[in-house]
Amino acid sequence: MAFVAYLAVVAVITMRPAPPDDETLGLARRFVDWLAAAGLPVTLPGMEAVANVVMFVPFGVLVGLLLRRPWWVVVLLGAGTSALIETVQRWLPTRYPTLQDVVMNTLGAAVGVLGLLLVSRRAGTGVRSRPVGGAGVRRRAGRGSVRARSTRRTRARPPT
Repeated sequence: MAFVAYLAVVAVITMRPAPPDDETLGLARRFVDWLAAAGLPVTLPGMEAVANVVMFVPFGVLVGLLLRRPWWVVVLLGAGTSALIETVQRWLPTRYPTLQDVVMNTLGAAVGVLGLLLVSRRAGTGVRSRPVGGAGVRRRAGRGSVRARSTRRTRARPPT
């Protein structure tokens, strides 16, 4: 459910007709000016790039949780989703697709899945980056037969 809500928010942000620049960018420009006055080297294009990264961090986390595939599969899905959004924007009269947006969104998906991996390993929840097909299984031949042996480490059970 969270993933559907997230996709709906991304669709609204990226597909709705963009209001005139003064309405959209007025607040952002004031914020950038305020940060620059405080001595931070912030620009409007830089802030837009960071916003594109931040927008796809939840994608990496949510898709990583839903699919439980290797990290690179989640990142590729993020890149594909971003490329699809930018392709659709090509035909929207008030939108401007850019390759930079695809790169920044892909980076955001990578940051999200990396964060998921770090948190899950630290918490010991078992969400791991694993290979597709035969995950965690190593084949070993022995006297004419092939046996599967798990490569996962298991916790020792206390004696009963």
